[in-house]
Amino acid sequence: MTPAFVVEIITPKKFVLNGLWFGPKKPKRVIIFVHGLTASAFSMRHVVDALTDSHTAVVTFNNRGFEQVSEVKRIVGRERKWVMAGAGHEKFTECADDIQGAVNFVRKSGVKNIYLAGHSTGCQKAFYWASKNKGNRGVKGIILFGPLSDYAVLTSQDEKGRLRKAIAHAKHLVRSGKPHKLMPEGSGLWFRCDAQRFLSLATPNSAEEIFPYAQPRREPRVVRKVYIPTLVLLAGAEEHGKESPKQLASWFENNLQKGEVVIVPRVKHSFRGGEKRVSSAIGRWIKRP
Repeated sequence: MTPAFVVEIITPKKFVLNGLWFGPKKPKRVIIFVHGLTASAFSMRHVVDALTDSHTAVVTFNNRGFEQVSEVKRIVGRERKWVMAGAGHEKFTECADDIQGAVNFVRKSGVKNIYLAGHSTGCQKAFYWASKNKGNRGVKGIILFGPLSDYAVLTSQDEKGRLRKAIAHAKHLVRSGKPHKLMPEGSGLWFRCDAQRFLSLATPNSAEEIFPYAQPRREPRVVRKVYIPTLVLLAGAEEHGKESPKQLASWFENNLQKGEVVIVPRVKHSFRGGEKRVSSAIGRWIKRP
């Protein structure tokens, strides 16, 4: 059991995000952990525990995409007002504000060695933020746990053209001025989301398609904008998508500006069971020259 402190993160746009600080109050380094789709600050605890030690703290927080449908507060004047949030209604590009809020919070604590880690869709968010912050803004490295393209996963699981029909319906809702209307059940996702979020996840040219390995002709522009050293951890028994870990490793090795790729054997997307290998790989990578 790892003790934690409750923290409150206020983003530059005044959204209030709840978080947890695991590990020492005055560490040598802090890893900011960005959770995946519909997850939360409590997710991936087995990995968080493995990363925390006497010199390393880990900060997890609920970004605006936590759980499926939820609310967060925003400071408006002297008041805190509830606003709609959750993965079902999230606007992907707003993740940059959430992450910047977490980076600012850690920087104000006096820690200079800051690392950003993302799991699953949190990987896209980490790289999107980095592409908007070319000066690094104090982040020394990025760690990606299971970076997958949601678009590639959805298309690989598509049955009988269901996805194409759902995309057409979502586009109709957006054109009709109803971007936040929930999609009908059976649209191809494992959770219900609104029309704009569905298009963000399920179309090939959205801002969220950061890792377009399933589109050989598409240039990964966001990836090539990021010069922050990056460690990519791939699950050796990844259960999502049709690409093999070796294929994914090759794509990242060919497209990262400053990166290293490690395949963690015999683990699935959650990396459960691979905590020691993950901790060892990250410890070695952090100590690199």
